[in-house]
Amino acid sequence: MTFLARRGKGETMEIVTARLRLRPARMDDLEAMHAVLAHPDAMRWWSTLPHVEINQTRTWLGSMIENADAGAADFVVEYQSQVIGKAGCWRLPEVGYILHPRAWGQGLGREAVSAVIDHVFATCDVQALSADVDPANTASIRLLESLGFVRTGQANATILVGDQWMDSLYYALERSCWSSPVKG
Repeated sequence: MTFLARRGKGETMEIVTARLRLRPARMDDLEAMHAVLAHPDAMRWWSTLPHVEINQTRTWLGSMIENADAGAADFVVEYQSQVIGKAGCWRLPEVGYILHPRAWGQGLGREAVSAVIDHVFATCDVQALSADVDPANTASIRLLESLGFVRTGQANATILVGDQWMDSLYYALERSCWSSPVKG
């Protein structure tokens, strides 16, 4: 698998893997990201309800763009030239990701998150990354554990989504324990 992170003169960071392109968000990603953030299956484990109005996604995307301008390592994920979700650290050291369900089950999440971890450990002064996942989100737990994240704790009723309290499992990945599956 190939990994390439590049920054050209006057350009922003871009990460390219064997199948994916991770790049900063742009406002023209609105429709594609709304398709992800409005999808009930994609949003089942997210920290908010599915977006009903495109203006919710516009606000969310605007925040993602602003955070990237401030140095966040958060990327839109493209597969076959189509935006399928996002992966990154909207706030270091916390890793987050969401993909449209049509992209599930192909290893794309693992590929995207691996590339993000490589990028963050190569460019940021953090000794560990963290993740918060719902205990019932077994696919995300498998993904994190396959990348070397270890469970560090748990808590009940950590976030209110709609009218339902969600629980959390906490994971961490120490820089010294990272063994990149992405070879460059």
